Amino acid sequence: MQRLGLRGEHVTITMNWCVVFPLFIFILLISSCNHRGQEKNAATGQGPQPASKPMTIGGEPVVTLRRPRSSDQNKLQFLEATVLPGRGMNLLQVRAYLPGKGDIDLLNSPPPSEAKKFLDSQDDAFGTNGFRIGAAVLLPWANRIRGKLSPDGKSIETSIGGKTLLLPADWAGKNPGAEKHAIHGLILAEKFQDVTQQNGLKESSVSGVLHAGNFGGHWPSQTDVNTHVVLADDALEMDVTATNVGQEILPMGVAFHPYFKFPSGNRSQGRLRLPSETRALVNNYDDVFPTGKLVSVKGTPFDFTATDGKPLGALYMDDNFPNLKYNPDGTATVEIIDPAANYGLRMTSLSPEVKAIQVYAPPDKDFIVVEPQFNWNDPFNKIWGGRETGMVMLKPGQSVSWRVRLEMFIPDVSPGH
Repeated sequence: MQRLGLRGEHVTITMNWCVVFPLFIFILLISSCNHRGQEKNAATGQGPQPASKPMTIGGEPVVTLRRPRSSDQNKLQFLEATVLPGRGMNLLQVRAYLPGKGDIDLLNSPPPSEAKKFLDSQDDAFGTNGFRIGAAVLLPWANRIRGKLSPDGKSIETSIGGKTLLLPADWAGKNPGAEKHAIHGLILAEKFQDVTQQNGLKESSVSGVLHAGNFGGHWPSQTDVNTHVVLADDALEMDVTATNVGQEILPMGVAFHPYFKFPSGNRSQGRLRLPSETRALVNNYDDVFPTGKLVSVKGTPFDFTATDGKPLGALYMDDNFPNLKYNPDGTATVEIIDPAANYGLRMTSLSPEVKAIQVYAPPDKDFIVVEPQFNWNDPFNKIWGGRETGMVMLKPGQSVSWRVRLEMFIPDVSPGH
């Protein structure tokens, strides 16, 4: 503000009170009206309001990546990706434009306000609600690990890479007396730090780091986790890199747990293409514990190897498919197709360390969960007889990256084919 001063000057002002007094009364009336209007706006919530704070989930601001909408209404396009740095950098939602359907949500997840309540107020101490919506990052292992239950029922004792440790007993089947076990890693409720967001002409991205240490004493060595999510118009990529910053061997398994929706709502005609001819048998679909036996899927309802996949029908699935068939470039591709919506989603695992794909598909729901993961189910269990089960053993200073790319496409498959 510039101040004007009068130096050494004598100024004489002559006022005309016939003009000034009415003007003074007018100013008072205007001020009174404005004051009453402000009180009314404050009472009714109308009028100018203070800028609202960004929503937080897990104690950290929710990050929404956005892309400018294309003017081409015939073009498939990713529009938004919602990321939760306060909950393990999980994807809460991915929004896209689909010709003929308009804007659609690709993930089965509640709106952010409901997700906040589900994750902040209704979750347990281990954050297990995190893998029940959206697409949760799973680390340092995916799927189940069994062990000896502690007397208080809160932990299991098990061997991790030859070291006896305690893991949270955070899951069990629904049947009476179902065995408690550990599931889906240790970062579901973790807060990432140094979160940075960038918006460019070609892509939008967010990154964060977690100094996980030894995961509260539950895992060998010391771990740093760096997560990077990139949203472009035609693809979404996710990169999770784990680094051994300790002095011991670090066993590492990484995955995510995406609930992909069928936009038509018709799950039975939805199709799946999987690059595996092998299925790992489980004891039942309540515990979902592996038996150590691998069987061929050829000639069975679980054979999804055809080029255009196969309809899910009424088949219930909660199965692990190891021994993946890789593309010439070392990647592995899964396709989820909804002919009724003229929609397809291609998920490409860009990391050769991805050794298995878990599929969860209840027939009474309009979603399918497809999890590209490093490790097989219960990877340290002796039932595997010494077979390689996908856990990456990192020496001090070594890193490994789990990378996945999502792309949409128009399928060449008609409903009922």
